[in-house]
Amino acid sequence: KPNSALRKVARVKLSNGREVTAYIPGEGHNLQEHLLVLVKGGRVKDLPGVRYHIVRGALDTGGVEGRKQSRSKYGTKRGETKGSVSKKEPEAKPESKVKEE
Repeated sequence: KPNSALRKVARVKLSNGREVTAYIPGEGHNLQEHLLVLVKGGRVKDLPGVRYHIVRGALDTGGVEGRKQSRSKYGTKRGETKGSVSKKEPEAKPESKVKEE
């Protein structure tokens, strides 16, 4: 009961030919088949046989959107938040009135 989450994992073929199961940390991901990922060691206690983590923000793996704390662990750039848009709204310019004589 306490460990009933739907954990995200991926089957990864390593450069040495071995195929392993790796955990995808963070909320949401952009991973699809045939993308290049960087894998680091580190098991997941809840998942038997999962001994590797995929590094977010490296190679084809995107960072976690909307992350404000612990950004370095999840590959999120500074200021890259889900809700905020960095586009400034154009300021209202005073209309110039041309006098016709």
